[in-house]
Formats: sequence, structure tokens, C-alpha cells
Amino acid sequence: MHYLLAPLVAWAIAQAAKVILTSMRQRKLNLRVLAETGGMPSSHAAIVMGLTTAVGKYQHVDSAAFAIALIFSFVVMYDAAGLRRAAGRQATVLNRLVEDLVHMRGVQEPVLRELLGHTPVEVIVGALLGVGVGLIL
Repeated sequence: MHYLLAPLVAWAIAQAAKVILTSMRQRKLNLRVLAETGGMPSSHAAIVMGLTTAVGKYQHVDSAAFAIALIFSFVVMYDAAGLRRAAGRQATVLNRLVEDLVHMRGVQEPVLRELLGHTPVEVIVGALLGVGVGLIL
């Protein structure tokens, strides 16, 4: 259970922070952010780094389990900030092309979701949150 506590607490804090920050920015309670990807801080980074920190703390940083957890964390964080963010940028371009097609030929297509990933800062803050929670618990 001590391996799950830190990542779950880090994830919960990140999700709560997203709700608070978004609600303050929009000046109304927005729980919808809990079901969306992206946002500050990255709960993906928080949960995987919380797990990695817990594994390092209990299995030590020279263990195979820590190495696996760390590599897993890097893959998840790269995906959150890199691949999904790039897919979001492509969605933006495709949405503009579809908009042009609608104006030129009347072709209707559904709008693609553009905010799919995290900024590098959101990932770093989430990772630091995960490490901090992992060290404290």
C-alpha cells in the first residue's frame, strides 16, 4: 500500500489544483477540467513521479524496480508534453483547413479537439509535485 499512497495523493492534489486554478481563472467552479486532458499541473507527471519516488524510497535508487519506474515516468511525461501536444497542434491546423473547406465547398466535418497535451512547465510542476509528495509520505 505504501507504493500506492504517494502517487494517488500526488494525483489528487494535481487534480484539485487544476480545478482551483481553472475556476479562479474563469471565476466560476469548473469541474469539467477533471475529465479533460492538459492543464496545470500535469496529473500524469504527478502520479508517475509519485510512484517513482515511492519505489526509489522503499526499493532504493539502485534497484531494477526504480529503473523501470523511472523509464516509465519519462515515457509518460514525454507523451504528455510531446506527442499529445504535437497532435493538438496538428488538430489546430486541420480545423483551419476544414473551416476553409466549409467556406469554399460547404463540406461539414466535426471539429477536432485541440488541447490534448501539457506544456513542458505543466509537466515539470506535476513531476515536482509527485516527487515532493513521494518524499513527504
